[in-house]
Amino acid sequence: MKIFNLLAAACVLLASAALAMASAESAGMTAEEALSLLVEGNARFVEGGAEHPNQSAERVAEVTAGQHPFAGVVGCSDSRVPPEIIFDQGIGDLFVIRTAGQVMDDATLGSIEYAVEHLHVPLIVVLGHDSCGAVTAAVEGGEAEGHLVSIVEGIAPAVEAAGNESDVLNSAIDANIDMVVENLKSSQPILAQAASEGQVQIMGARYHLDTGMVDFNE
Repeated sequence: MKIFNLLAAACVLLASAALAMASAESAGMTAEEALSLLVEGNARFVEGGAEHPNQSAERVAEVTAGQHPFAGVVGCSDSRVPPEIIFDQGIGDLFVIRTAGQVMDDATLGSIEYAVEHLHVPLIVVLGHDSCGAVTAAVEGGEAEGHLVSIVEGIAPAVEAAGNESDVLNSAIDANIDMVVENLKSSQPILAQAASEGQVQIMGARYHLDTGMVDFNE
């Protein structure tokens, strides 16, 4: 019994040390370092060499005391674009907010503010993707039903910004990513101040369904 207790105590100490190390690493990470982790993880995913890090029982134990994600991802709800998988990350690595078409509302903004103000993530990535159904609905127009109206209306300015481009859907997808990035950078009071003071970098990215690759708008 004494041996068991000693082993149990040792496991707790090791888990606590690992959590403290993860916390320290996340707290001291720069936006450039966070971006490098996302780029490297996506490369592993694309090349078929995903490592599936931080998905063990030990990791579950490590993060019970708190979360220390190194980046935030504002993505689409589309089931084909799961951030933790396409960036080859694990439990506690990313703070993820997903809505159809990355449409913002007060709850979404509040969630992002929490990531920046309280979790101190140095990087927020607005992740759009090819063939986005929400942007397609906004481009095609027509009458939306129920609460889908708010999604289409949220993307409408991006469709207008795309203008009369020959490939209006792809242009609108890019315009929507850019619009959300700029809206976050100017969102008062928390995000605008954090961005202007260099506490957080907010950038856009686009996921390609056919290759699995993410292009970042640096």
